[in-house]
Amino acid sequence: MLIIFFRSIILYVIVLIVMRFMGKREIGQLQPFELAISIMIADLASIPMAEIGIPITNGIIPILGLLAMHLIISIINLKSIKAREIICGKPAILIYRGKIDEKALKKERFTVNELQERLRGNNVVNLGDVEYAILETNGQVTVIQKPDKRTTIPQDFNIEPEYEGIPYDLVVDGKIMTANLKAIGKNYAWLKAQVEKFNMKPEEALIVTFDGKGQIFCQKKQNK
Repeated sequence: MLIIFFRSIILYVIVLIVMRFMGKREIGQLQPFELAISIMIADLASIPMAEIGIPITNGIIPILGLLAMHLIISIINLKSIKAREIICGKPAILIYRGKIDEKALKKERFTVNELQERLRGNNVVNLGDVEYAILETNGQVTVIQKPDKRTTIPQDFNIEPEYEGIPYDLVVDGKIMTANLKAIGKNYAWLKAQVEKFNMKPEEALIVTFDGKGQIFCQKKQNK
C-alpha cells in the first residue's frame, strides 16, 4: 500500500508539471487535440499508479511523449493557418443576422433546444435578441446581440470613464505582498497606517486590496 501511495504522488507531480507546461487553457476551455491529450495522460497515469508490477517509467515516458507532441502541434498551429483549421476546426455561425442557419445546425449536430440552452448560458433568453451566434472551435458559443438589445455602455452616451487600472492584493491571509507594495510605490509603514483605520494590523487581515482609484478594501480574519 505504501508503494502505491508513493507511486501515486510521483505520477501526480509528473502530470501536474506536464499540465503546467501545456498552458492555462487545458484547465478551462480545450481544443480537440488538447482534450484528447488530457484524457490520454489521465489513462497513462492511472495504470502504473495502481499496478505495482508495471514499472512507473511505463507511465512517465508516454506522458512526456504526449507533452512533446502537444508542443509540436502548438507550434504548427502558430505557424500555419491551414494546419490550424485541420487540427482545431473552424468556427461555425449558427445564427446569422438574426436567422438560425439550419444547415450549420445539422452539420454541427446541434438541436434548436441545445442552441437555446447555450444562449441562456450567455444570459440571452429570447432568440429574437440574437444577431449572431458563433460555435467556437472549443465548443463554446459566442453570442452577439442585436444593437437595440445590447447592454448600454458609457460610449453610447459619449461618456469617458476614468481610468481604473487593476486592483493589487497587498495582504492575503495575513501575509504582506511586498512586491505589490513596491509596484504601487508604497511601503509597510503606509500599509500599516491604512489598515489601522479599519481597527486591525496588516497581519490580522484576511485580504487587503488597493485599486487604481486609490480605494482600499480590507477584511479581518476570523478568530480561530
